[in-house]
Amino acid sequence: MKARFIFNPHSGRNRGNPFLRDKALDFIAHHGWDATVVSTEYPRHATELAQRAVADGCELVVAIGGDGTMNEVAAALVGTPVAFGLIPCGSGNGLGRHLGIPNPGRGAFRTLSEGHPVAIDTGLVNSNPFFNAMGLGFEADIAVRFSRLTNRGLAGYVRVGVPAFFSHEAELCTVTHEGGTERIEAFTLAVLNSEQYGNDAIVAPGARVDDGRLDLMAIPHVGFFTACGLVWRLATKSFGRARPVTRLSGTHFVIERPKAGWIHTDGEPRAETARLEIKVLPRSLRVMVPPAGLK
Repeated sequence: MKARFIFNPHSGRNRGNPFLRDKALDFIAHHGWDATVVSTEYPRHATELAQRAVADGCELVVAIGGDGTMNEVAAALVGTPVAFGLIPCGSGNGLGRHLGIPNPGRGAFRTLSEGHPVAIDTGLVNSNPFFNAMGLGFEADIAVRFSRLTNRGLAGYVRVGVPAFFSHEAELCTVTHEGGTERIEAFTLAVLNSEQYGNDAIVAPGARVDDGRLDLMAIPHVGFFTACGLVWRLATKSFGRARPVTRLSGTHFVIERPKAGWIHTDGEPRAETARLEIKVLPRSLRVMVPPAGLK
């Protein structure tokens, strides 16, 4: 097996800890693969490294990092025959959790040698790929604040989320989809490929990454106690049935908001235009999953 492992030394548990880089080297030696481990040095470097791996004829390219590293590496593999491997070690690990990929201490590396590749969909927002979720409004605000933290994890989301909740204002967006056009008040709005944000927060119960469709979830401005109820629904997989939530499913959305601003793609903040065109590329990325299969 010719492979390239891309290690983000600043992601999650990798920060200041080369343990997973060393574990990857041990894995390569044990299996006798023709493989190397390279480290990212700056933002978007993982995409460059993955593109180089494809050009070098690698059959498998592995991201060792969080959702941002996942996004950067996978972006270079869309539409190619190269398989994508994921060793999830970030704060949310949304795609990894949805696919049933265990954390590094519970068999993530075994997925590379004992699992099998499946084809999943890719979402595009103004040509920027996402594989788990993109969003705007409150969740983009959180992504911006979270990106500035040194210590992250679930506690970090809480730390930035509470003040953001009380300061963020809803936007009135025009959403065009297969069923028509409607005006939606969006305190937060997400378009998901999988069913969750990460940390097993199930936002779009039943969503699949291989059905050629995306799920749009929007929430208007709600009071604090209603918001607490929505958080409870995330944990009980009943979020999509909550009264204030708008859910749409489709292959293509156009979102027009009052002005340009922040969005996130797989948790990474990105400045974007007021008009967002979102579409799906069906089964365009081959991902290694455990033998048990795929949701």
